[in-house]
Amino acid sequence: MPAELRFSRSDSRPSVPETPVAERSLAAARWCARRGWPVHPLAARRKTPAANCDHCRTDRHAPGTCPCLRAGRWCHGFHAATLDQDRIQQWWGGRPELGIGVSCGPAGLVVVDIDAHPAQTPARDRILPGIAIPEGVDLTGLANGFHTLAVLAALRGQPSPADDAATLRVRTPSGGLHVWYRAADRRRWQSSVGSSPGRALAWQVDIRAHGSYIVAPGNTIGAGTYTPVGDVREPAPLPAWLAQELERTGHLPASSIPAPRPVPPRAQQAVLGAGGSRNRVRRTLEAVLAPVEACGLVSEGAGFSDVLNRAAYTLGGLIAAGRLLQDEAENALRETAAAARPGQEHRIQHIIDSGLTAGLERPLRPTGERP
Repeated sequence: MPAELRFSRSDSRPSVPETPVAERSLAAARWCARRGWPVHPLAARRKTPAANCDHCRTDRHAPGTCPCLRAGRWCHGFHAATLDQDRIQQWWGGRPELGIGVSCGPAGLVVVDIDAHPAQTPARDRILPGIAIPEGVDLTGLANGFHTLAVLAALRGQPSPADDAATLRVRTPSGGLHVWYRAADRRRWQSSVGSSPGRALAWQVDIRAHGSYIVAPGNTIGAGTYTPVGDVREPAPLPAWLAQELERTGHLPASSIPAPRPVPPRAQQAVLGAGGSRNRVRRTLEAVLAPVEACGLVSEGAGFSDVLNRAAYTLGGLIAAGRLLQDEAENALRETAAAARPGQEHRIQHIIDSGLTAGLERPLRPTGERP
C-alpha cells in the first residue's frame, strides 16, 4: 500500500520516509481505485469536492446529463468518481494538491461517521431515533456520537463499531472516527445525517452510503490528517446487527420492499371462509395477522418484511372486496407489526402502504363470486 497509508501505533507520523506530494496523492488515489472504490478530487486541503467548471456553476443541470463527465472532467463531486487509472493519472498527476474522495455507493461501502462536535444534547427521542429513553435514565455526560453509538450497541448486546478492530477505522482531524464496512448483500443502503429529524441512526452519527462520499484515509486538510487506526486497511462486512438497525431506521429505499406475492390457495379460502359478521371479521384479521405476530417470537431470520407485505396485500384484497373496513384492518396490521418489530415504525408503514396499494387493485373473493 502507499507509504502515506502506513502509520505507527504511537502517532500519526508516517513510519516510512515521506513520499513527495506529487507522488503521494496519485498513489493513494490509485490504491483506492484498485480496491474498487471510485475516487473523485477534493479541493486542496479541504474535505469538500473540487469546484465545478464555470459553466456547471452557473447552469443548473443533472449530473447525468453533464458533458464534463463524458469529457473526463471532475464536475459534480462524487458523481464524477471513477476507477479509470488513466483518468486518475490525468487528475492527480496534473494537480497533486487535490484531495481524494471515495463515492461510497458504487464502492459498496457503508461508513459509520462518528462525530465529536460540541453541541447541545437533543431531546430524548432524537438521541436514538425509534428507541424511547425513559425520563429516569440519567443522560449526564452523553456528549457525542461515540456515546450514542455505544448506548445503541449496548442495548443490542454488541460492541460499539468504534471499537471494531477487525475493520478499517480512520481518525478524523476533528476527533471523530470513520468506521468503514463493506455492504455484502448488494442492498442500496442510503446515507443519513445523525442530527436529521428524519432518517438517522443516532445523534452525531452519520451514515455514508449511496448518495454521499467519504474522505480517503491518508488525506490531509487544514485541520490535520485522516489517520488510519491500527493495522487493518480493508473494510469488514457490515455486521448483521448494525444492518438490522439501519433497516429499522429507514436506510433502505422503499423500492427494496418485496413485491406482493399471491396468497396461497388454502390460506385464501380459509380467510374468505371467515365471512362478514363482527366475529368473522375478528377471525379474519386473526388469520391474516397470525404470521406477522409469529415473527415477534424471533428477533431475526423470520422474513418479516415479506410476511408483513403478504398480510398487507391480503387485507388490501379483502378491503377491495368489501369484506373489511380499511381503517380497522390497517390499524390492526400496524399494531401487530409494531409489536413484532418495536422501533421499526417507519419501515413498517412503507411495507404496509406498498402491500395495501397492490391488494386494493385485486379484490379477494371466493371462487365463482361475482363483483
